Amino acid sequence: MSARIERLITSGTFSLDGGTWDVDNNVWIVGDDSEVYVIDPAHNSAAIKEAVGERAVKAVLLTHGHDDHIRYARDFAGLVNAPVLMNSADQMLWEDIFPGTTPDAAIADGDVFKVAGTTLTAMHTPGHSPGSTCFHAPDLGTVFTGDTLFNGGPGATGRSYSDFPTILASITARLLTLPAETVVNTGHGDATTIGAEAPGIAAAQQ
Repeated sequence: MSARIERLITSGTFSLDGGTWDVDNNVWIVGDDSEVYVIDPAHNSAAIKEAVGERAVKAVLLTHGHDDHIRYARDFAGLVNAPVLMNSADQMLWEDIFPGTTPDAAIADGDVFKVAGTTLTAMHTPGHSPGSTCFHAPDLGTVFTGDTLFNGGPGATGRSYSDFPTILASITARLLTLPAETVVNTGHGDATTIGAEAPGIAAAQQ
């Protein structure tokens, strides 16, 4: 059976730099009826476990280290007996939540994750955070962008460890080079396409 994409929306909070905000997160499940990867299992471990069912979780893949994306990663991973993976450039954000520990393994640019006959390739796209990482699945015509690129433009860069010129450079060099029809599955909100977002990114650079 070929791989498919499932989306679950969970609700909770995001905290950084002394502030806390209510937020809805997209949780992405990629695989088939036997095995999956789970991207950013936010807020509600039990609901995500229910959505996964009896399928084997090969790993939890984190797009970045902000607390709304990682706070429940360990809890969920324990429920499904899976390792947690994240780019090590976000280690300082990880330690804000899990002091003195590290994820189970690091994600590096170009790492490949195979499931159900499809491949997800890690693309390091710093800017929203130093370790922000997207996962490109060309067989599925999609890229999972976390908080790097949204429907409407780049992710936020007004908080610690973020930088607007860096996120623009990442999006331009890594994401806008993908086919225009590539679906952008985001960390929050509705999907978009590379082609739909390209003009806005170009305008932001002027």
